[in-house]
Amino acid sequence: MPRRAARRNDAGTAGESTRCVHAGSRHSRSAALSPPIYQTATFRLPNAATGARFCDAVAPAELYTRWGNPTLKQLEAALAELEGGEAALVTASGMAAASIAILTGLKKGDHVVGGSAAYAGTLEIETELLPRFGVEASLVENTDVESYRRAIRPNTKLILVETPANPTLSVTDLAGVARLGRQHGIRTVADNTFATPINQNPLRLGIDAVFHSATKALSGHSDVSAGAVVGSRRFIREAWYTLKLLGPVLNPFDAWLVMRGLRTLALRARRQNENAQAVARFLSRHPAVSRVHYPGLPSHPGHRVARRQMSGFGGLLSFDLKGGLKAGVRLVESLKVITLAVSLGGVETLVQHPASMSHTMIPKKAREETGITDGLIRFSCGIEDAGDLIADLDQGLRKAARR
Repeated sequence: MPRRAARRNDAGTAGESTRCVHAGSRHSRSAALSPPIYQTATFRLPNAATGARFCDAVAPAELYTRWGNPTLKQLEAALAELEGGEAALVTASGMAAASIAILTGLKKGDHVVGGSAAYAGTLEIETELLPRFGVEASLVENTDVESYRRAIRPNTKLILVETPANPTLSVTDLAGVARLGRQHGIRTVADNTFATPINQNPLRLGIDAVFHSATKALSGHSDVSAGAVVGSRRFIREAWYTLKLLGPVLNPFDAWLVMRGLRTLALRARRQNENAQAVARFLSRHPAVSRVHYPGLPSHPGHRVARRQMSGFGGLLSFDLKGGLKAGVRLVESLKVITLAVSLGGVETLVQHPASMSHTMIPKKAREETGITDGLIRFSCGIEDAGDLIADLDQGLRKAARR
């Protein structure tokens, strides 16, 4: 396992599970043990002067839920505490969080540098959406900090990283990218969805802001769509203004579901780390598998960097089947305990085959340039017993190997 740095709360004493259970609780306006759900679109004002003051404020807690809501505020306080940030903002989806984090502060004529291995939606923002508004983006090799340095231009305003990256689990040196950003006065933003705040804290390594698909591990039960952005108070004020205009507000009940999920985040993350390590070791010895991508394996190219910046290697891994496209389809369709579905980070183990599912519209050559082979399988470990997952994989791999 990687070296585990001590995690402490404001009092300097609490561990990860304690922090997950109690994060944000001091911001509750009620004595109820379970946070109240302020399921309302608007709030009664005592007088016009109060309305004027709230309308002129940044992210008021009780005016209009698109601007702020007490349930959302409590979740934001919890996420800021867990990530080690000054403030946070919650959104209606992970893509909303990515959009807010990327668009905030950019203007026509600016330039963005991003890693070429990343979530497809993030790449589409960089390559399809930003150019429509006069913002250029350069995609570089994730694992090489020097590639980010070489791509910097005088008008570069943002460096965007995702580590471990989707779906190849490549690792980026966060401290190195953060130093690069500070040297050139460029904002650095990291997608921390795969790692979660339990396994990695980019802000503590110098990154300016992080975002999450809270749909995944933060909520952890595959029953909500949500996102989050965490950073300095100054950046979150800017991001709130972007959110206020674009409107991807999180529903208060969904915010409550994410808060409920956060309470078990540390427990789930540790179990998923253990399961992923066991599955990765099994797959690395299997004759039907040509390569396993998991930063917890010493054979992974980013293992040393991961050991330095992560306290756990996460519940996500991917692997290449020797049989290619047809073997990949046979495997994912023959599993019994493991569920064929998109998404990740939930209590149930999920598997998907990018070449026949999520990346079918991308030409084969373009896929393979980013490491997505015809036989690549993405595997999100849940909290089931590792032995059951391995047994299911074993029978599925035997079927996949049949011609």
